[in-house]
Amino acid sequence: MSAPAPSTTDTDGDISYIRTDPEQPPVAIIDRSPITTRHKIVFAVIAVIGAIAWAIIAASRGETVNAVWFVLAAVCTYVVGYRFYARLIEMKIVRPRDERATPAEVLENGTDYLPTDRRVLFGHHFAAIAGAGPLVGPVLAVQMGYLPGTIWIIVGAVFAGCVQDYLVLWIATRRRGRSLGQMIRDELGPVGGAAAIIAIVAIMTILIAVLALVVVKALGHSPWGVFSIAATIPIALFMGVYLRYLRPGRVSEVSALGCVLLLAAVIGGRYVGESGWGARLFTLTPTQLSWAIIIYGFAASVLPVWLLLAPRDYLSTFMKVGTIALLAVGIVIARPVMHAPAVSDFATRGDGPVFAGSLFPFLFITIACGALSGFHALVGSGTTPKLLEKEGQMRLIGYGGMLTESFVAIMALITASIINQHFYFAMNAPAAQTGGTAETAAAYVNSLGLSGAPVTADQIAQAAKDVGEESVVSRTGGAPTLAFGMSEVLHQVFGGSSMKAFWYHFAIMFEALFIMTTIDAGTRVARFLVSDGLSNLGGPLRRLRDPSWRVGAWVASLFVVAGWGSILLMGVTDPLGGINTLFPLFGIANQLLAAMALTLVTVVVIKKGYLKWAWIPAIPLVWDLVVTMTASWQKIFSGDAAVGYWKQHANFRAAAEQGLQAFGSAKTPAEIDAVVRNTFIQGTLSIVFAVLVLAVVVVGAWQVYRTLRGDSRPLTEEESEASHRFAPNGLIATPAERKVQEQWDALPTP
Repeated sequence: MSAPAPSTTDTDGDISYIRTDPEQPPVAIIDRSPITTRHKIVFAVIAVIGAIAWAIIAASRGETVNAVWFVLAAVCTYVVGYRFYARLIEMKIVRPRDERATPAEVLENGTDYLPTDRRVLFGHHFAAIAGAGPLVGPVLAVQMGYLPGTIWIIVGAVFAGCVQDYLVLWIATRRRGRSLGQMIRDELGPVGGAAAIIAIVAIMTILIAVLALVVVKALGHSPWGVFSIAATIPIALFMGVYLRYLRPGRVSEVSALGCVLLLAAVIGGRYVGESGWGARLFTLTPTQLSWAIIIYGFAASVLPVWLLLAPRDYLSTFMKVGTIALLAVGIVIARPVMHAPAVSDFATRGDGPVFAGSLFPFLFITIACGALSGFHALVGSGTTPKLLEKEGQMRLIGYGGMLTESFVAIMALITASIINQHFYFAMNAPAAQTGGTAETAAAYVNSLGLSGAPVTADQIAQAAKDVGEESVVSRTGGAPTLAFGMSEVLHQVFGGSSMKAFWYHFAIMFEALFIMTTIDAGTRVARFLVSDGLSNLGGPLRRLRDPSWRVGAWVASLFVVAGWGSILLMGVTDPLGGINTLFPLFGIANQLLAAMALTLVTVVVIKKGYLKWAWIPAIPLVWDLVVTMTASWQKIFSGDAAVGYWKQHANFRAAAEQGLQAFGSAKTPAEIDAVVRNTFIQGTLSIVFAVLVLAVVVVGAWQVYRTLRGDSRPLTEEESEASHRFAPNGLIATPAERKVQEQWDALPTP
């Protein structure tokens, strides 16, 4: 156990001020003020509104339900969850101490460790965790109906996803910001640690590749989107230099400048894309886009965090949060109804055209990041703890960041549910099923037995024309569907029908910006994982334990981008559509990663003597294991070629051996060979991931048994050091925090 940091405490009523240096102002505030009657009434009203919204959503069967109720149910649940459940976790498990220096303060080096304003860090953390998952997963999951997805996104986030994110950030902050794999090795031992590090690096490779593939799908042949995304890089570099050298600490100033420049890039992108030179320069093929993303990911991984990664993520948060808030306002004003059923027939039959499999377990692994994401644990143990100013900010950033992402997922689910479901399946079914044309797509979706009037080829063609596209048929990947739904809402409130194409392309650019921030942060986090893992081999490699060693950073980054870049290029050339075959593996891998993170959290909570509260991480752990192991079993052993990788592999391999020129979705012998290769890789990875994660869980259970018996491995928390800086904990400083901040601002500048 770590020793307490030396401190003195002054008390003023319900507020205590903690000093670690008698010559300096307080470094921490403890506010024990009881909740007021007014606040009790406000929270009671919020709870009642949320309960009414939930009742209406759950009871609606056969009749249309207004999308506004989904927004109210989500917001009210998040407010209550953050105020009470997150506060319970903070008081009983996390027990933050702001008089204790964070890794950013102790190891500040200006490259990877740097105390960062909580508002900038919230922006970076949210931007890093909120990638393709909350946008794509809920859109694809609408195939099952809106009700199952809504329940899992909201309830799953409050009781599973937010819990994991918050507690992993807590554990990593107390361990100098070590990577998830290294912390598992330290707490569970070399066997579990080796399995975890191998599994995490492999899973990270898949996750980043799929995220990048969604960007490629969204930006392919879109010069407007490519220009706008590219423009955020020099804007971020300017913001980084501005905050570092020109006007240090002026977050509001640089935020305003960044917003203006970002809007200029978005608006200007339309004119650049429509110009002759802009179309030539920024119209990229999927392969060209893939290489551009690979190069960017490497650069973002090795450059100082203050120069590109943190300011770009912070900048993109304005776009992310602003657009989602705009969409929420549009839904409240336009009040669209949900055209998707509460629960569809595909949920029980398991033969949906968007993805195969029954509601359990595939709904949960498809939604993935919108409710529970193992990738978040990598960010929470990667860049975020190395930038955290104060332990008291962990609830805002860890728990609050995940709530924000869950709201994004609900918005994505709504946008996919309010559009005509014939259009939904025409856009999301692979070209092998729709035929790729408006005529064949209309015939296909009309044969699915969907509710509502049949759709015509002319209607599908007109829908594409309305959003400025040549075709919307088989625009798989979720991003085009989300953009289509957003344009349906926003054009009704802002600009009318003539603005539908603008809002569609704006949404495409917004989604690509959303996802790119996860790719750059993910690559940097994977670099930390690789460095930590190799450092355990000892000898000269031990130096890799220092994440700021430039040679090691470059080599590890090259290793990482080579891994996910090769899978990205494989997905781009996949005749099955890439995203349709990779996303189930993405979901399973992501949830298996969450199982490892929750195993670590549960073990640490019990080791610290908080057995009474171990159910908080243990319940989501057990649920996650049941879901992911069931899904893994089906993907490995299912005799249905639409579900099982190995059955699909066997069918296409037999076709190749027979010398067939076309088979299934493959139209050439080369495409048949590609499917054989890809399904072999995907099937093999499914087995490897499941075995490695089970090894970690078994070792974790053994450590829990040893802890209860009294002879477990000791905790690996670092010795505490006294903090010598102050920062507020919430986005908005309290009166007491403003008072202390004024005292610090009055000190002479060192």
